[in-house]
Amino acid sequence: MNKWTKYSAVLAAGVLSAGLLTGTASAQPSTTARSCGLNLGSVTAGGDHREQVITEEGAVVDNWIVAKNLFPDGQVRLSATVRYGAAEVGGMAHVGPVIMGSTMYDSTYVTANGQGPVTERQLTRVGPGWQVYRSLDRSTYVTATAQRETEYSLHNDGTLYRRNVTYKNGVASRQVTGWQSGYRGVKAMTLISQTATYDTFLMTLTSGKLYTARLPLAGGHIIPGVVKQVRGSTWQGFERLVAAACDDGVLLLGIDKDTGSAYLYKVGHANGAATSIRMIRKVPGSFEEPVYFHWQLFSGERLAGD
Repeated sequence: MNKWTKYSAVLAAGVLSAGLLTGTASAQPSTTARSCGLNLGSVTAGGDHREQVITEEGAVVDNWIVAKNLFPDGQVRLSATVRYGAAEVGGMAHVGPVIMGSTMYDSTYVTANGQGPVTERQLTRVGPGWQVYRSLDRSTYVTATAQRETEYSLHNDGTLYRRNVTYKNGVASRQVTGWQSGYRGVKAMTLISQTATYDTFLMTLTSGKLYTARLPLAGGHIIPGVVKQVRGSTWQGFERLVAAACDDGVLLLGIDKDTGSAYLYKVGHANGAATSIRMIRKVPGSFEEPVYFHWQLFSGERLAGD
């Protein structure tokens, strides 16, 4: 087994060497102390990975290029959550799937300290047929004894697919474990809660409504999701949502690509129309990157269960 295969297998199993940042941390060390925040990732038009660290007050305290020229210019359409942590081979590892055109790839690479030259780069072709999907996300749930990775993709016909992701010799494989129709009107969605038995997403609709969808992991091929309306209007402007755990809820960033603006909210426990939502502020800066995603610390950190 070469060092890259060994690294990939260890990373996939969730076992990382010591020295990871704790709490809500960035993909590389930040000079700004904070209690919670949102690590916003993006793929630039030039194929770079960028990170912006947004505090719970809505300030951007860090903004840098994590890795340059990872992908061909303008080719990435979608990215799921990108996980990062100390790699067994040394340096900081970054792992996450992307869709370029009609093809999905698993992307993995290492940098010395979360920035700088890329080493141990690998782009593994998963397969074609992904041009019909308009959203992609992944839930990684880790306990002391087990780990699951569940991938969700929304088809253009409004069917939400759930896939189980497993690893052998460091290579990921996917198996469809369920689907549910009826999501045609969904404009943007993001994972806001995880437990051992289900995942919960927040979704904006083209009609302006805001919904939660609780998706159990057990059961047959038809996912018996529980969908609840949270708000009845005004949410149609956001083409991308990104969420991160914060205290007893999540920080939610809504990105309006038409205006290049982003707004930060604090969302409490998901409970239908009774869910508390507080707008914190419009986040300073321009948000016009082609693709946005969430950076997730690869040490068992996850969104709070609801």
